[in-house]
Amino acid sequence: MKIKRSTLIPAVLLVYLAVMAAIGYSDYAAGRMSALYYFGIIAITLVVLVLLHFSLRRREKFRDNKKQ
Repeated sequence: MKIKRSTLIPAVLLVYLAVMAAIGYSDYAAGRMSALYYFGIIAITLVVLVLLHFSLRRREKFRDNKKQ
């Protein structure tokens, strides 16, 4: 079974976000970054990933309908 692009790309970017959040956590824990900034960036990125997923899924449906 082939993994759809609408699932694969956001999943890879989610892993990237998790790694970057783990790297940046030391700055947050040390007080060099506010909680609003740290968690805000994570939340905004998650929203963008969800929107990307639905956008790619819609494009796949359009492409499948066009083929038929």
